Amino acid sequence: MKSIWVVDDDHSIRFVLEKALSREGLPVRCFSNARDLLAALDEDSPQVLVSDIRMPGGSGLDLLAKVKARLPQLPVIIMTAYSDLDSAVSAFQGGAFEYLPKPFDLPRAVELIRRAQEESQREEAKGEETAAEVPEMLGQAPAMQDVFRAIGRLSQSHVTVLITGESGSGKELVARALHKHSPRAEGPFVAINTAAIPKDLLESELFGHERGAFTGAQATRRGRFEQADGGTLFLDEIGDMPLELQTRLLRVLSDGQFYRVGGHSPLRSNVRVIAATHQNLEARVRQGAFREDLFHRLNVIRLRLPALRERREDIPVLARFFLQRSAAELGVEPKRLSDAALAQLTGFDFPGNVRQLENICHWLSVMAPSQMVEAKDLPQELLQPSGSSLPVDLALVDEPELSRKQAHPALPQAGAVAAVMPSFAAGPDAWVGEMAREARRLLAAGEPDVWDVLTRRFEASLILAALELTRGRRIEAAQKLGIGRNTITRKIQELGLDA
Repeated sequence: MKSIWVVDDDHSIRFVLEKALSREGLPVRCFSNARDLLAALDEDSPQVLVSDIRMPGGSGLDLLAKVKARLPQLPVIIMTAYSDLDSAVSAFQGGAFEYLPKPFDLPRAVELIRRAQEESQREEAKGEETAAEVPEMLGQAPAMQDVFRAIGRLSQSHVTVLITGESGSGKELVARALHKHSPRAEGPFVAINTAAIPKDLLESELFGHERGAFTGAQATRRGRFEQADGGTLFLDEIGDMPLELQTRLLRVLSDGQFYRVGGHSPLRSNVRVIAATHQNLEARVRQGAFREDLFHRLNVIRLRLPALRERREDIPVLARFFLQRSAAELGVEPKRLSDAALAQLTGFDFPGNVRQLENICHWLSVMAPSQMVEAKDLPQELLQPSGSSLPVDLALVDEPELSRKQAHPALPQAGAVAAVMPSFAAGPDAWVGEMAREARRLLAAGEPDVWDVLTRRFEASLILAALELTRGRRIEAAQKLGIGRNTITRKIQELGLDA
């Protein structure tokens, strides 16, 4: 049974809850600060988290956001001695299961934790049931049948596999299937997108680090190679890995040994590596951006995953599956596609591949006016391929509705990035003059916080532009902007762009 985790800087609160929960036969693990708890999440996860809202070194609301990003279904109970409206609202907006003001009645607190535990068990059971019902992969096209046959032939092998294919074509699904149908199926499957993590952190993510190895390394951390020991390590977007880290990866693949960052003792890890990329690795080798010896180490068995436009006969069955899944998530009846709508879907090229089709089906489950989806009900990008390129997952609501949901009146709407930078067409630096004019206008009008207002507008415009370019993929948008994934997530929340 997973344990209940309690984090509070007050020793007496930890002591009382630990004793009360232990009497109920519930395993408990206590922490005095958020930092230690986050470090523990690398090794284990709780069934329920009970957290104080104000602690030295990090607030409970910050902890709530970080934990929910990693474990979205985990029930989190927020405790506080400051029973104010803002704290309660912030806790629930952050996804808290319940808000427990101090001082609390101990039996009531235990009952609340029991309810949270039952909720956690229901979510786990629901996840297992869903996993049992959902097919691993769908595909009747000859190209997909070739992929299925290859997975079958590799089912008794530990060999390294390189999966190639366009973004959104399902490379991680193939990697998971290779793991599930291999002798390592009982071991862990660990995935990492090597393009989504800044290169300064990627080495630590892959190989781990010793305590004190760098600023902020306050505890020893196991890397992905250690976490995947006895199982499979999936290295997504390997073609974008920095050259200096390619050398370290080559050494691990050659002799199975590696060092943690700041470590002096070699470690061994029994890992099967599956890599994937949308890049042409042979071209990357010729350009000097990818090591030729590493390419040959990875390119033992290559599986090419076809783009969706190469397997159009699979679009109807995939669309029906995604519509059923979206309906189950929303608790509604599944939408059905008319023959005309299905023909329109099948004729579309889907530059975003299966991921784009899944987004469209979710959009239809929310936005289509009737149970039978007609061709006219499809998103504009399918009806007018040469028109607006606004991605479906960013166009769930129209601009007036989005403007009502913006958290800050000074921020641009989703379709109005040009409100801050309207004159790029006139020259690369024209927007600077526009911003200067806007600054002079606000200053002359005596508006307060001009710096903050314009900075927020500028940041929001950059993020919205990047999200539009990457079709809503936050990690890829962060990479293009040159910021970390945590930074873009925090900024989206701060700027009220979640809508």
